[in-house]
Amino acid sequence: MRTATAILCLLLVACANAPAPALSASEGTRQRAVAPTPSDAALLDDVERRSFHFFWDLADPHTQLVPDRWPTPSFSSIAAVGFGLTAYGIGAERGYVTREAAAERTRATLQSLLAMKQGPEARGVSGHHGFYYHFLDMKTGERFETVELSTIDTALLVAGALFAQSYFDRDTPAEAQIRRDAETLYERVEWTWEEVRPHAVSMGWTPENGFHTYDWRGYNEAMILVVLALGSPTHPVEPEAWQAYHSTDKWGEIYGQQFVQFAPLFGHQYSEVWIDFRGIRDPVIAAYGIDWFENSRRAVIAQHAYAVANPGGWRDYGDRIWGLSACDGPMDAAVTIDGRRREFHSYTARGVGENDIRDDGTIATTAAASSIVFAPELAIPAMREMSTRYGTNLYSQYGFLDAFNPTLRTTEQLKHGRVDPSQGWFDIDYLGIDEGPIVAMIENYRSELVWKTMRKNPHIVRGLQRAGFSGGWLAGK
Repeated sequence: MRTATAILCLLLVACANAPAPALSASEGTRQRAVAPTPSDAALLDDVERRSFHFFWDLADPHTQLVPDRWPTPSFSSIAAVGFGLTAYGIGAERGYVTREAAAERTRATLQSLLAMKQGPEARGVSGHHGFYYHFLDMKTGERFETVELSTIDTALLVAGALFAQSYFDRDTPAEAQIRRDAETLYERVEWTWEEVRPHAVSMGWTPENGFHTYDWRGYNEAMILVVLALGSPTHPVEPEAWQAYHSTDKWGEIYGQQFVQFAPLFGHQYSEVWIDFRGIRDPVIAAYGIDWFENSRRAVIAQHAYAVANPGGWRDYGDRIWGLSACDGPMDAAVTIDGRRREFHSYTARGVGENDIRDDGTIATTAAASSIVFAPELAIPAMREMSTRYGTNLYSQYGFLDAFNPTLRTTEQLKHGRVDPSQGWFDIDYLGIDEGPIVAMIENYRSELVWKTMRKNPHIVRGLQRAGFSGGWLAGK
């Protein structure tokens, strides 16, 4: 089982900026849309529907909290609840459930969150200063063990709430309550309380040890956090927070792609679940002549090229089997395979970046699937290949299981998952923080629903403008 603080530390990128030549502006505005064939459209709907039902079926009927993983018994991930709040509106739009049912589930979830106790105590509470603990007990809604009060996971929760606020816009009692409760949830978050060191938001706090000693600096999944902190109607951070966050960005090149580096793909996906970065630019990315959407597209293309090149000689890597991100893994041990000593890991962040290759042969299914908006010509064939080649070993009740490793075919020292002697190691769990981006990004590819909805949210608009974004769909806002 992952340790939240250790994973957060692992994901930090702290390198200096490097200048780069300006690139064509048109590169940063295109989605490179590929019209899916009828067969592809059916595949996408099946993946989206199955992944949606992870949230719909598994939320606790009393607390409405979404499990971190399933079927292994687990606590709730507060970030997974944010993805669930996004999935409910998508499900209504697609007809997977009725709008009335989705609105009632959303209303109940927000009411439950607002009713949870906040305070400085170590036990018996769910959060403090408007933030929520990373993991909560599924049944009580209280802090799980000694996990941190998480700024990024709270941000992902708030992003889901604001999507619900803008999506459920009808004049019914339930939808009006959703809008009010989402506003209250957002207004309660005291972003400035977590701004311990000048202009940077801390990663978290615990009652035992106080504020974390590290901040959100350097491009990663936290762009959504800083935008929300800037856009807060009650506790906004100053615009300098955007510069502080990007102060350690590193522009680099790998496999022919130049982009602001972050090795695991989730860092390129999470913020872009909710924010349409196509054609809008802040001074940071404008200096490179692209937008953040294009930056993510290049990261995806580089990962695909890495898998095709397969310098590590991992089994099955190639044109249609690719994608490294944070995910489960089989073990924390070394095993000799085909005469070669291989080091494997359990839950960790895997990825591809300049001078930063993290790879043990474990592929995260969300890495390719949630990249569909950036490179559908690479993501859709990967989804089809993964679901057909490995069958129910990898693709089952709630869509794609979290991860697999075709190279590992022994149960020696196995920590998690199971091994098929002919196909390799497979996870036994679905993870909420990976299922959520799959649902949302497939929908953004199909209809741009989440993006279009969030463009209407005044808090998102305000946060982007205070960060210095302009152009594109922000013009005239």
